[in-house]
Amino acid sequence: MSIETAPEETPERRAYYERLAPEGLAALWTRFPELVSREPKSPIRPHLWRYQAVRALLMEAGGLITAKEAERRVLILENPGLPGQSRVTRSLYAGLQLVLPGEVAPAHRHTQTALRFVMEGEGAHTAVDGEKTIMRPGDFVITPNWAWHDHGNDSDRPMIWLDGLDIPLVQFLDASFAEGYGADEFPRGRPTGDNLARFGQGLLPVDWEAGETRTSPVFSYPYARSRETLERLRAAEEWDACHGIKLRYVNPATGGWAMPTMAACLQLLPKGGETEPYRSTDATVFTATEGRGRTIVGEPILGETILDWGPRDVFVVPSWAPVRHEALDDAVLFSFSDRPVQEALGLWREDRGAA
Repeated sequence: MSIETAPEETPERRAYYERLAPEGLAALWTRFPELVSREPKSPIRPHLWRYQAVRALLMEAGGLITAKEAERRVLILENPGLPGQSRVTRSLYAGLQLVLPGEVAPAHRHTQTALRFVMEGEGAHTAVDGEKTIMRPGDFVITPNWAWHDHGNDSDRPMIWLDGLDIPLVQFLDASFAEGYGADEFPRGRPTGDNLARFGQGLLPVDWEAGETRTSPVFSYPYARSRETLERLRAAEEWDACHGIKLRYVNPATGGWAMPTMAACLQLLPKGGETEPYRSTDATVFTATEGRGRTIVGEPILGETILDWGPRDVFVVPSWAPVRHEALDDAVLFSFSDRPVQEALGLWREDRGAA
């Protein structure tokens, strides 16, 4: 037997294996290559969702069901490699959520951590534990584990954002809990913008202690500030061959990832730029915030998938698949993955220049 192939199956062995099954047993040597593979083997497929196509279907849903009746009016971005499983990767969920003018998505909480990345609209809000933040395109907003949250749209335009949650991971651990608040809104206790003013200026209240908090105390990261930082690094010519200029959203209290189960990043690719091949063990969801380009997933000999993307399109890259980005315009990509979990377990690995 090798690490890649199971031992030959003989009639005697087959009969033996059949006697094991009724006892709730199985022979490891028959399954070892699939359980402990030499490299990641994932059913996840590279795939792209056209924003305008999904938006049309989402707006149609707006005429069929209210945000309150649906609890959350969302179209799930389901990976074609895992049909019917409500997953975009093995460990993560993604969807596009719609809140129409005048609507409220009622307050609830759950053990899953959520992120929001605003795709369209301005002036609607999300509230976390009683603090409201006004949402604008490109803003990154966190809903921590077990935090009360609700959404509302007081503007005159539809509001659409990308949801990312660790639902499959929490389900795998059989640790899912959820609770409705019983009212549209959780009581407001802090003024709008308090979290950013208090924790997002390179300062912390002198007596503040992180305690059991694993998620960033800043739950709203405005796009305008993040985009300005990318431009400052562009001026400094701090280009990475595999990523262009790539920043990670952080917890200012620890310097670590902003969320314990999901990594969120923002990267700038210059017009005409082509990144070198790169792969990592964290399957990653991307959305094009600005610009147009294409992403090549896979290897020339084994087969490549070319994903041509434009503003607000969403696409996914599987674990350990070589990936290259080519920017037709100045382009900004937002992305998220399960990298913090892999790093905490000592599992995360990358390969720069992979092909």
